[in-house]
Amino acid sequence: VDTNVFAPGASRYLGASLIAMVVLGLFVALIAWWPLWILLAAVAAGWIFFAVFLRDPDRVAGKGIVSAADGRVREVVREGARWRISVFMNVTNVHVNRFPVDGRVESVTTSGEGFRPAYRVDAAHNLQRSYVLATAIGPVEVVQMTGIVARRLVSLVEVGEERPKGSRLGMIVLGSRVDVLVPADRALPSVKVGETVRAGASTIAQVIG
Repeated sequence: VDTNVFAPGASRYLGASLIAMVVLGLFVALIAWWPLWILLAAVAAGWIFFAVFLRDPDRVAGKGIVSAADGRVREVVREGARWRISVFMNVTNVHVNRFPVDGRVESVTTSGEGFRPAYRVDAAHNLQRSYVLATAIGPVEVVQMTGIVARRLVSLVEVGEERPKGSRLGMIVLGSRVDVLVPADRALPSVKVGETVRAGASTIAQVIG
């Protein structure tokens, strides 16, 4: 279980907005000039936006293999010896991605180029970051993918680190798509397209074999 209220790095955004609100509040109190009220309201709205956008609520790890992202399941497909389960995130979802199983980070690689809409077939060629995890059921891969709006991928782990299921793996600023690829001989998907899932909490596949 993570106990952070906000995502890593959130303090600089929220702190700056809060300082701006305090300073503007003092000016409004001293000068009482109406345009400052509008500016103060805009800064307050910005603070609320960042607070919602950068939230990182507690999660209790679910059973089996759990989702790596908040969002809606858009694809469950067999690809050779693996199942690919894709979850699409939007700007209102929690943007922190989590470990789908207990595992050790074997590799972190960045590939692809461009920022096509994540729902398109050719989005598979977008800029993306892949995490290969050594787990009890074999290699499990988590792929963060950029989109037309979401263009920044954040890694919160390094190669060699071992983390429990549900712990923080990374973050996609403004959301997009996260794929989890699991061995087909050790895992069976338990979600359907259209289902809503939560990172670290919702079971997306059962361990078999």
